[in-house]
Amino acid sequence: MTYDWADAIGRGRVTPDVVPELLREYGAATRATVERYLSADRPAPYLHDLLTDYPRRGGKMMRPCICIANARAFGARLEDAIQSAAAIEILHNALLIHDDIQDESEVRRGQPTLHALHGVALAINAGDAMLLLALRPLLDNLGSLGERLCLRILDVTQTMARETAEGQALELGWRDGIATDVTESDYLTMVLKKTAWMATIWPAQIGVLIGARGAADPARVVRFGFFLGASFQIQDDLLNLIADRAYGKELNGDLYEAKRTLMLIHARQTCSARERDMVDEFLGLRRRDRTDEQVRWLSDLLERQGSVAYARKVAGALAGAALHEFSLAYGHLPPSRDKDFIAGLVPWVFERT
Repeated sequence: MTYDWADAIGRGRVTPDVVPELLREYGAATRATVERYLSADRPAPYLHDLLTDYPRRGGKMMRPCICIANARAFGARLEDAIQSAAAIEILHNALLIHDDIQDESEVRRGQPTLHALHGVALAINAGDAMLLLALRPLLDNLGSLGERLCLRILDVTQTMARETAEGQALELGWRDGIATDVTESDYLTMVLKKTAWMATIWPAQIGVLIGARGAADPARVVRFGFFLGASFQIQDDLLNLIADRAYGKELNGDLYEAKRTLMLIHARQTCSARERDMVDEFLGLRRRDRTDEQVRWLSDLLERQGSVAYARKVAGALAGAALHEFSLAYGHLPPSRDKDFIAGLVPWVFERT
């Protein structure tokens, strides 16, 4: 079923209040735990301030909150999931540092990227350190969750790491190999791997494992996580075209980086032969050689070809699928704020800034 989210949101907010409430509540608890894990007993010049930079900038905290809400919806306490939530947030920020370098991004959460502030070498070192430091809270689960459950959490983490790396490789390979034959199916495969596995599937799986004490199969949330994550990514791509201070990223950054978004794929497939040649010429340039005029032309092309409207339609269809999969994965659970939060993330994806 395709749901017209744009129309629904135009008639007033449909995200339940519990979503921002738990994002604040669980987000604050996660930030405090992250700070504890990233703080050192002794000063570490050229490192400590870099480790805490991105986490202290804020962020919506969707990923750790998905973990905690799933754990609580399946019967656990907040304290049972908080260490895993902190690991998720630390690892997420580590990948942001590396992503910003790979994409040559200039802005992250409304401020200059870490490599723009401190140089590529120190930023890579900080990102590497955070990737390893994220293991500490997962290993600390041994004391509270036991060896068997701790190992299962590490197992789904390993799967996520492989899937995410494969997705990132696809996106970077398309860019560096100047791929022009990327299809919508290819895009959704990349989104499943790069975005959904890390942003929605993995946090939900950890939460399910913790909440059910390993009795529930974490695979039950994969389809819900994919549809939610894909909706999230397409909406993120759309927001990039109208980025403002609240969004916290560079306006049209995806176009400057020549990312193969759903809009770009659709526009290239539907435009004239002459326009397609111009798109391919643009894709063949290095980022620093792409001009503001070319980016504005490409942005206008996405609108003229109806590619922006098309992406909104696809995102709406994926959101409808996410709600269906939610009913299958969570329908048997008793009512709770956490269950409402998980379902409420579907409209929230479209209403966030």
